[in-house]
Amino acid sequence: MNKSAVQDKEQGRSVQDYIDETPVWRDGTHVPFTPMTRMQWRIWGLAAAGKFFEGLVVFITGVALPLISREFSLNAIQHGMVGAASLAGILVGAFFLGSLSDRFGRKSMFILEMMLFIVFLVLLSFSPSFFWLVLFLFGVGVALGCDYPTAHLVISESIPSSTRGRLVISAFGFQAAGALAGTVLGYVILAAFPEVTAWRYMYAVVVLPAFIVTLGRFTVTESASWLMAHGREKEAEKEVSRLLERNPPYPTRIRLKGRQKKLTRADRHPLALFNARNRRSTILASIPWFLQDLSTYGIGIFTPTILAATLGHAATHATSITSLVADDIAAAKGAALIDLLLVAGVLCAVLLTDKVGRIPLQIVGFIGCAAGLLISAMSGHASAHMQVPLIFIGFMLFNFMTNLGPNAQTYLLAGEVFPVHIRARGAGFAAGFAKIGAVLTAFLFPIVLHALGTQALLFLLIGASLLGALITWLFRVETTGTSLDDIDP
Repeated sequence: MNKSAVQDKEQGRSVQDYIDETPVWRDGTHVPFTPMTRMQWRIWGLAAAGKFFEGLVVFITGVALPLISREFSLNAIQHGMVGAASLAGILVGAFFLGSLSDRFGRKSMFILEMMLFIVFLVLLSFSPSFFWLVLFLFGVGVALGCDYPTAHLVISESIPSSTRGRLVISAFGFQAAGALAGTVLGYVILAAFPEVTAWRYMYAVVVLPAFIVTLGRFTVTESASWLMAHGREKEAEKEVSRLLERNPPYPTRIRLKGRQKKLTRADRHPLALFNARNRRSTILASIPWFLQDLSTYGIGIFTPTILAATLGHAATHATSITSLVADDIAAAKGAALIDLLLVAGVLCAVLLTDKVGRIPLQIVGFIGCAAGLLISAMSGHASAHMQVPLIFIGFMLFNFMTNLGPNAQTYLLAGEVFPVHIRARGAGFAAGFAKIGAVLTAFLFPIVLHALGTQALLFLLIGASLLGALITWLFRVETTGTSLDDIDP
C-alpha cells in the first residue's frame, strides 16, 4: 500500500490534495503534471463562456451607442447613462448576488446568473424607450456581475494548484475575445443592416449561444470545497468522485477531511473582510482593480468614439443615417484592430502568471498602461500626420499591458486571497468596488471628454495607473502555486 493510500485510510485528505495529486506509473515513476479530467475541462469551458459574453455585450455597446443615441435622441447625460447602465448592474450583481454562492453554493448561482442574462438580453433587444433600455442594460449587468466571483470559484476550486493561474486567466481572457467579437459583430451587422435599429440585432444574436451554455451548467459538479466548509462531507466525497472521474479510475476511493479549523463568530461576521486577518487581502483585491477599471472600461467602451473624433468625422456630426452608419463602421474597424492587443496581452498573461507571479505582472502591467496612455496623450503635441499613429500605438500598448497585468491579475487575485467561507464575498466585493470605477468612468467619460478634452482625461488615467502599481506593491500577497487549502483560516 503506497503512502497516499495509507493516509486515506487513516485520516482522509483535503479536497485540494486529491485534485493536486499526480498519478504514478507501475514502476513508481510520478507523472510530472496533474492531468485534467473531462469534468474539469467542462467547468472551465462553461465559465469561459460567461466571460466571453461579458466582453461581447459590454464592448459592443461602444459600437451600438451612436445608433442608440440617434434612435432615442440622447443628450450627453443620457449617453453616459447608457454607457454606465450595464456596468452599474455588474456592480450590484457582484456585490449582492455573487456573494450568495457562499450561502447557496457555487453551482446554483452559476446557473441562475445565466438565466437572468438571457431574460434581460431578450428584453433589451425589444426596448421601447430610453428608460427601458437603461433598465434592461442594468439587468444584463446584474447577471454578468454575479458571474465575476462565481465563474472564478467554480474553476479555481476544481483544478490543480500548479495550473490554477493560467487556467483562471485563460477563461477570463475570453472577455478579451468577447470584446474583439463585439466590435467585429457590430461591424458585420452594420454592414448587413445599415439602419439605426441595427443595434437591436447586435444584442439579440447572443441569446441562442447563452441558452446552450445555461443547459451545460446544469451538468457540472458542485464545489467540494464549499460543501466541506458547510459540513456536507458525504456530498463532497461524491462530487470529488464525479470531478475526478477517469478511465481507468483514479483515485479509486475518496475520503475527505478538511484542513480548516472551526470557524469563530468573528470569521462569520458580515464585516469579516475588514478584520485584521483579511484587511490586507481586501485592499489588494479591490483598490487596484478599481483603479484599473477607471481606464479599461473608459478606453474600451469609448474607443470608437475617440477614434471617430480623432479621424475627424465624429458620429455626432453625421448629417444622415447613411453617414452615421459609415462613421460607426469606420470606428468599429479601428477599435477591432486595437482590441486584438487585448487578446495578445491575455495570452502572455496565461503563459507567465504561474512562472513570474501575480504581483510582478500586475505592477509591470500598471506601469505599461501608463506608458501607453502617455503616448496617446502626446499625440496632441505631434504633427498632423503623426496624431493618428500615436493614438493607435498608445491604445494598443495600453490594451496589451492591461491584459498582461492588472485586468487579468486583479481578477485572479480576488478569488485566491480569501478563505473559502468568505471567498465569494471577498471576490464579489472586489469586483463590485472595481465597477464603481467603471460606472463613474462610463458615465463621466463623455462629459469630461467634452469639457476637458482627450489629453487631460488621459493624464488623469495615467495617474490612476501609477497609483495602482504603488498600492499593489505596498499590500502585495503572492498566491502563485499556493494551495487554496492553505488560505483557509
